[in-house]
Amino acid sequence: MINRVLIRIRVVQILFSCSHNETTDLRKAENELLFSLQKSYDLYFYLLSLMIELTNAYEQKVDARRSKLLPTEEDKRPNTKLLENKFIQQLRENRELEKYLRERPFSWYEHDAFIRNLLEDILKSEAYKEYTDNDSGLYDNDREFWRKVFKHIICNNEDLYTILEDESLYWNDDIEIIESFVLKTIKRFEESKGPEQELLPMFKDETDREFAVKLLRESLWNGKEYKEKIDKYTKNWETERIALMDMVIMQIAIAEIVTFPSIPISVSLNEYIDIAKSYSTAKSASFINGILDAIVKELKEEKKIIKK
Repeated sequence: MINRVLIRIRVVQILFSCSHNETTDLRKAENELLFSLQKSYDLYFYLLSLMIELTNAYEQKVDARRSKLLPTEEDKRPNTKLLENKFIQQLRENRELEKYLRERPFSWYEHDAFIRNLLEDILKSEAYKEYTDNDSGLYDNDREFWRKVFKHIICNNEDLYTILEDESLYWNDDIEIIESFVLKTIKRFEESKGPEQELLPMFKDETDREFAVKLLRESLWNGKEYKEKIDKYTKNWETERIALMDMVIMQIAIAEIVTFPSIPISVSLNEYIDIAKSYSTAKSASFINGILDAIVKELKEEKKIIKK
């Protein structure tokens, strides 16, 4: 689940912090990297649990209406289709989710006002009206309802972003990426799998974890050499005018291009140019592109780049 886009962003952030604080403690940096990636995986489970929490809130709302001293006919016979949603029942019983939240607990209870407001947004939505008007009772419709709600209502809720950013600094840049994995998970659910439905693993395979650690190590170990390469092609620039983030991005890009023969050069260049667009100055992308092109050409001539 933790893909290489997110890994690259994390390595850039950690190396930037090391450069800013002028520290090169490799063990500390590695621990920070793996901890930050674990927090990203936590977010995946917490967002899955949010749908269960919203259903719990609706159940409390229904019970409160039924318990009124003078309930109306509507209070006595509320729409319970949301409580009978087969997808949510399956998600609630999911063994992996249950185990993960037991070992790494996270509660939405302290955000009850947010949950109530988000629930009201759902109940007022066209998706909810269409869902309750459909009497098919099919599992696919139950799952599709929550897919729509998650994509169009939950993902667009600004208060959710504020809460998550306050909960963890590591989630500031993760939310949209992890949301896409939650949507992928919803689509993968099958009624026949019951509580044994598999969720996404932290890493697709061990090679992604190895990629993360090795990229960070190579960037730190060979940092001086890579900086000298960069200095050679930026000698006409005043050092203080080059953003530290640009230097860090180029340093890691060179490390990836030199270290991983299976990754095409164009892929590495495009990935780090995209990171520059999001995390550095307005002109950084074109600046980095030009410098890296020159460095790659020199590294090829020196036979330091070997690609499969």
